Amino acid sequence: MDSSFKEILMMKGSSKLVNVLAQVKKNEQVLIVTDYDTLSIARSLATACIQAEAEPTLMIMRPREAHGLEPPEMVAAAMTKADMVFQPVSKSIAHTSATKKAREAGARVIVLPEYTEEMLISGGLEADFEAQKPLCEKMRDYLTNARTARVTAPSGTDIAMSLEGRPGRALTGMARERGGYSSPPNIEASIAPVEGTAEGVIVVDASISSIGLLSSPVTVLVREGLAKEITGGMEAQTLKGILESANDPRVYNVGELGIGLNPKAKLCGLMLEDEGAFGSVHIALGSNADFGGKTKAARHIDLIISKSTLLLDDKPVLQDGQVAI
Repeated sequence: MDSSFKEILMMKGSSKLVNVLAQVKKNEQVLIVTDYDTLSIARSLATACIQAEAEPTLMIMRPREAHGLEPPEMVAAAMTKADMVFQPVSKSIAHTSATKKAREAGARVIVLPEYTEEMLISGGLEADFEAQKPLCEKMRDYLTNARTARVTAPSGTDIAMSLEGRPGRALTGMARERGGYSSPPNIEASIAPVEGTAEGVIVVDASISSIGLLSSPVTVLVREGLAKEITGGMEAQTLKGILESANDPRVYNVGELGIGLNPKAKLCGLMLEDEGAFGSVHIALGSNADFGGKTKAARHIDLIISKSTLLLDDKPVLQDGQVAI
């Protein structure tokens, strides 16, 4: 495809992100944090911001080595001064102190890790985010009010955990209010389980962030809230390497339970599409301090499971990948 024509097509998604999901206003200070691998996404967003008569600034940093690593101090400082922050980066800086502080300072944040040009043209970003918002918020409330959760799946997943006292969150894909946060095309309801309580086995049959779609299942044995054993084929070894390279025992923490609620998102190997795929469940290892947990780790790795059943206080809210509320 001719590059100039592709840039025109990409404006469809960029305009939706800027004008619909973020509702960027005239003269707002918009910071676009990017790296060398995602610069075309950043340029497209900047163009949409200029068309909205906002004031965009691009900051280009070296790509992070893994998801969850902090950005440079200059970038972190700039984020706290912005009205709106977009993060089209190759490795996520969503679960970082820098992003948390930016939101606390009032910035709206839309995180866009592993974004591709094609994601701006078609796919999950075509969803009606307003229409999905009530279901997302309803599922959030179910998570908030639950004391326990159990996830099972035909793949062999069977894991239980405590949610007591933890707030659920609704990532609707929109960040329109002060301190708002989203990660479109992902639409999800999620929660940070109580540390030390997860027990069971996760058989990941769909995808893993930083790895993509799986050629064979990856089995994670969980005891006392920590991933104790990881077995399987090549992707299992890759996951072990990612976690070991962090040199941080907290990366093995079962840090998140989430439910994908975007009917337009499909499992494709890209994190924000995969974890938003309708009816999928993801269980993340690592950080959760930025959304209600107590763990700040050097990684946040999503493990995505298809056709799951989710029981909250022994009552199904998801049955074989279909919403049951």
